Amino acid sequence: MHGVSPDPSDIDQTVRQASRPTDNDIIDAVVESGHHGAPAATVDGVTDGEPGREHARGAVRDVAHGDDQARPPGGASVSILPVAANRRRRPQPDDPRRSDVDEWGRSEHMRSIVRRLYNPMYRYWFRVEWEGLEKIPTHGGALLIANHAGAIPPDAPAIMHGIEVELGRPVYGLADYFFRTVPVVGTLWSRTGGVPAHPDNAYRLLHDQHQLALVFPEGTKATSKTYSDRYRLRRFGRGGFVEIAMKAGVPVIPIAVVGAEESMPILFSMGGVARALKLPYFPVTANSLVFGPLGYVAYLPAKIKLRVLDPITFDVEPGLERYSRSRVMDEAEAVRAKLQDALHDMLRERRSVWFG
Repeated sequence: MHGVSPDPSDIDQTVRQASRPTDNDIIDAVVESGHHGAPAATVDGVTDGEPGREHARGAVRDVAHGDDQARPPGGASVSILPVAANRRRRPQPDDPRRSDVDEWGRSEHMRSIVRRLYNPMYRYWFRVEWEGLEKIPTHGGALLIANHAGAIPPDAPAIMHGIEVELGRPVYGLADYFFRTVPVVGTLWSRTGGVPAHPDNAYRLLHDQHQLALVFPEGTKATSKTYSDRYRLRRFGRGGFVEIAMKAGVPVIPIAVVGAEESMPILFSMGGVARALKLPYFPVTANSLVFGPLGYVAYLPAKIKLRVLDPITFDVEPGLERYSRSRVMDEAEAVRAKLQDALHDMLRERRSVWFG
């Protein structure tokens, strides 16, 4: 006996009914999507919960069954698809777009650019030569001090560049807040390691962060002196650098610099112009007489020599609020005398301003 084959139309109808999702399936999927960060389907402004489920089930059933008349009041449409949440992308810790500028404004990326640009001048123009570089520690805080000279001093960039390249340590240069106020220059100064010279800033760098800090105790008294007074150290202020080193418990490391005085020698200063422009000084240099305005950024090729002296430590308890003023002044004068003696010794050994 042969079986009876079903009508093909019956098979199609059976398959369609079997594959067709039920109302509960649709509603469960819609409500479930609301628990995964995406908004659930809304009907008349009702979202989740059992009342919303029943309301949505009725509306979805009508739409699914083709009842075009069964719509929410006002003709609003019913959405049964989950909507992706609009989330703002947050940078991850390793996001390359994050800035590398530290709390002081220093950028290692900017420093790397400056090192590449300055290196030819350091090696081939000034031909910088170090003596005793091994006396600068490779870790821990230390306060570097040096003599300062030149209308636009080349000694700070030479010291910072040399230590960063040879020892792989960053150096923060402490200087007058005036530089921070100059448009463009102030930003570049900060990005390349410049920090306003304030006792609190120095203490944090040396004690809390164990960094190398560079300071010039003579201040603008050194950079404004004329060529006739070259290599004669001015007074080291009130010895603030000694007190900071005592409080932070770090050594003072003097660096004697020869060659900076001749790279941009000052012939005389124009006090009236300086006051009008609100500058610490306005120098007339030999460079400006030879090269014109370009002379204020063009150095003469004097050979620079740097001698690192033995670290100086102070037998006092660190962290005190105050230290003996007479002790601080005596120690500052002793450091100044050692640096002055080193300069005289280096000048006696020098055979040529240009070749060392």
